[in-house]
Amino acid sequence: MKTHIYDFTVHDDAGIPMQMKDFEGKVILIVNSASDCALCNQLSELEFLFQKYKDEGFVVLVFPSDDFMNSEPLDASEAKIHYYREYGVTFPVMEKVHVKGDSIHSLFRHLTESKTGLLTSSVKWNFTKFLISREGRIVKRLPPRKSPLTFEDDLIRVLRG
Repeated sequence: MKTHIYDFTVHDDAGIPMQMKDFEGKVILIVNSASDCALCNQLSELEFLFQKYKDEGFVVLVFPSDDFMNSEPLDASEAKIHYYREYGVTFPVMEKVHVKGDSIHSLFRHLTESKTGLLTSSVKWNFTKFLISREGRIVKRLPPRKSPLTFEDDLIRVLRG
């Protein structure tokens, strides 16, 4: 049983396996995304934070998901291109996954079971955000509508200890 964030294997947009352990020592923000969602402007905000803090060890990992009202019609590689063209995204776009239900990706099962949201543990919508410390501890879960720019102070605290 996987009990730590670094125990998981994920895939990039091209399907190439990546170990979460490769991100050890970095502050990670894991986000479920969708290209046909009213919250897509958050991709620009996430890119802003990524550019501002990447040299301090910050990385954003977005996982496209079609779990909410068919809001991600693109496959992962198409989503990566769309996110770059429309929002300037240069951080990693990962595999398309399920973030809830019977087919939930094991990483998101771990995240949601470790840090529950308001009323329930399941991801309720696109752009739910999980802030992970350099040690792999889930520090904070942020709701979909919360702009990434509103938790910059939390990010700085985690980055700078």
